Amino acid sequence: MSPIFEFFFGQYSGYSTAHIVLEIVAVFFGFLSVWYSKQNKVLVFPTGIISTVIFVYLLFQWELLGDMMINGYYFIMSVYGWYVWTRKVDDTHVTPITITTSKEKLASVFIFLATLIFVFIVYKAFDKWTSWMAWVDTLTTAIFFVGMWLMARRKIENWLFWIVGDLISVPLYFYKGFTFTSFQYLGFTFIAIFGYLAWKNILNNNLQPA
Repeated sequence: MSPIFEFFFGQYSGYSTAHIVLEIVAVFFGFLSVWYSKQNKVLVFPTGIISTVIFVYLLFQWELLGDMMINGYYFIMSVYGWYVWTRKVDDTHVTPITITTSKEKLASVFIFLATLIFVFIVYKAFDKWTSWMAWVDTLTTAIFFVGMWLMARRKIENWLFWIVGDLISVPLYFYKGFTFTSFQYLGFTFIAIFGYLAWKNILNNNLQPA
């Protein structure tokens, strides 16, 4: 086995084949979900649901509680977002891309702080607050909770939270030993950047007078 291959994938030697296959499938549907989000297509939600259900199972097996809660929350927000994105605001138009309002900004701050407190309590309750990864995991959980809520409401600022959270998650997941998932977040980072630019272009076009 080459040193490079061992460096990136050696940690999988102790994993079952089923878990490796499930991780790859979850990563594939995760990419599809983020790509459809960039394209502003409602398929972001059914593909995301498949990915999150698999990751909830895997992360429970790996005892990564914060990450598991992120994906459980994604599942709930995907169902909510599916409804919001397809809800018609009039006879011909569905919910459009918009800028976060002052009220939604306050709600975002509340979600962020509440998530920090909740995840900390969960880690302490299960006696898992044992390393610096718990701090980082708690932070990324809060960032992603806000990002997912804003995406479900079709707010352009959701991409900014995804970019920050994805950048933190790339080295974090690699350090944890989940190379495929680390690569997934690296891809997510680039898609999120282009997603923000694409949504901004759509928003600007919608704001232009007819």
